[in-house]
Amino acid sequence: MTETSVPFRAGQEGYASFRIPAVVTTSTGTVLAFCEGRVNSASDHGHIDIVLKRSTDGGRTWGPLAVVADNNWHLAGNPAPVVLDTGRILLVYIRNHATATEAGILRGEVSDTDGRRIWVRHSDDDGVTWSSSKEITAQVKRPGWRWYATTPGHAIQLSTGRVVVAANHTIPPAGDDIGTEPRYNSGHCLLSDDRGATWSIGYTDENTDGYINVNETTAAELPDGRVYFNTRNDSVSPGNRADAYSEDGGTTLTRPFRPQAGLVAPICEGSVLQLRDPDVLLFSGPADPGARALMTIRASTDHGVTWRSAHPVDGLPAAYSDLARIDEETVGLLYETGDFGPYESITFRRVPVNRLT
Repeated sequence: MTETSVPFRAGQEGYASFRIPAVVTTSTGTVLAFCEGRVNSASDHGHIDIVLKRSTDGGRTWGPLAVVADNNWHLAGNPAPVVLDTGRILLVYIRNHATATEAGILRGEVSDTDGRRIWVRHSDDDGVTWSSSKEITAQVKRPGWRWYATTPGHAIQLSTGRVVVAANHTIPPAGDDIGTEPRYNSGHCLLSDDRGATWSIGYTDENTDGYINVNETTAAELPDGRVYFNTRNDSVSPGNRADAYSEDGGTTLTRPFRPQAGLVAPICEGSVLQLRDPDVLLFSGPADPGARALMTIRASTDHGVTWRSAHPVDGLPAAYSDLARIDEETVGLLYETGDFGPYESITFRRVPVNRLT
């Protein structure tokens, strides 16, 4: 039996909109639901905080809203939480420190030339309190990268102890030094081998021919130790999902991202989660090929080569999502949805594992 709760609803608790969900289960079984609390509108820009609600009963009910990262009246967003083997919860996220340039003004927006910076903080008490934030931009962002975003969704810790945070950035055309269009979507990942103390850049995938435009990416460790990356592909012609594998913990890709034709989806973020018992790889995302609607969990028993529909959620509008293992019998799905639009609420659904396998 599936159970549904609504931790975040647009227009409540001081925020016009809630977007970009991420969910993890702590070592004690507490479910942490993160998202962006957008103060004035649903826009990707402006005053945005990272907010959190905690559940101690598997996502059936939720505690009060807490702000876990802010940037005054600017953006703090794209939460990428991960629960470490020590029980510590790391939260990697971005802040916008952009200033207007001539190119940005002409486009009616703020340039991302050096505006997005990367920060990390942690909690050692199941998300109740948090450390101060530490900036890691110099370790994980290369000169010339413009737009920058972590995940969205949860990050992962590998069986080796390495932390892997999927991320994306844009690069300008050759010779461009002020940020004019076009900008090419590209992917990379952040790596830490000391549980978040220091960081480095793993693979980079910068395809500028327009065939694969790697954007929002999530990752899972397969039982054989490989890392599986699944990404939103903003180039429509080969399909709207692409994937890749790494055999060295995200340092390099076995080969660049390729279209994943087995996942019919609109241009939208999706999430992956590897179940160990049973051995099933899950994907969550809208299943309508052209609209953000029909949230569906799909399953693969061959480590991402082929996919099948495992759990259609409903026929409503739906957009971004994230997956977490709640307990031996339950998977949790945190996703954007609504009756008349996909951004009316962020809803949590408990799905029995036997429904997915």
